[in-house]
Amino acid sequence: MKQYIIILSCLISFALNTYANDNVSLKAQADSAYSHEQYDKAIKLYEKIAQKTTNYKIFYNLGCSYYRTDNIAKSILWLERASRLNPSDEDVQFNLVLVRNKTIDKITPRHEMIIVSLFKKLVNLMSLKSWSIVCISLFIFSFVFVSLFFFSNILSLRKIGLFMSILCIVLCIIGNICAYQQRSLARNHVNGVIMAPAVTVKSTPTESGSDLFVIHEGTRVEIKDSSMKDWLEIQIADGKIGWIQKNTLELI
Repeated sequence: MKQYIIILSCLISFALNTYANDNVSLKAQADSAYSHEQYDKAIKLYEKIAQKTTNYKIFYNLGCSYYRTDNIAKSILWLERASRLNPSDEDVQFNLVLVRNKTIDKITPRHEMIIVSLFKKLVNLMSLKSWSIVCISLFIFSFVFVSLFFFSNILSLRKIGLFMSILCIVLCIIGNICAYQQRSLARNHVNGVIMAPAVTVKSTPTESGSDLFVIHEGTRVEIKDSSMKDWLEIQIADGKIGWIQKNTLELI
């Protein structure tokens, strides 16, 4: 029995190493193609890797490659996917704004209260992984300072231990709220990018519905209702709502 377990472990290890080496090789080829301005080749290679991974840097590179081929809609799609995985990355956000400025639709987002905007900025200050590391670290530090408070014979150190333990616990709670909110938004808010050159948004999920407004490729939309077979109810940044056909959009 032990021999079978050892053999199985070796096979799994070999498969994982082969998989990792394959991805590293493909990325090196893709990076080389991009640096030599062979963007179509880079796109094909990055897409192969993207099918096997959720590394936001691969999505970012793919978005930049599409931008170089003037495929704005695909560029926004992959940069949005990179931003969803790591909203705190400055390069991703900078390039996302740059590419969005190339789209036809210039939609003014709905006005938000300052406190809501500040909270969103705090939530997106770090990636989910970074928030997790920070929260675990703060939790450990709170135990250290609590120990200092209970076991130190020096009054000043006990005061410091009490204050710092409370501070660490409060910051840990805030960090967990931010991590939960970021995870919740990523899971529950389904968004997409318009891929068709122009899409007429309807008042009802039928071709005979009234025309409400027109949106163009590259526009980011939030999906409000996906229960219909061929139609989606969407909302754009300024709050307008309507129905579009599913085949005009790709999910982020």
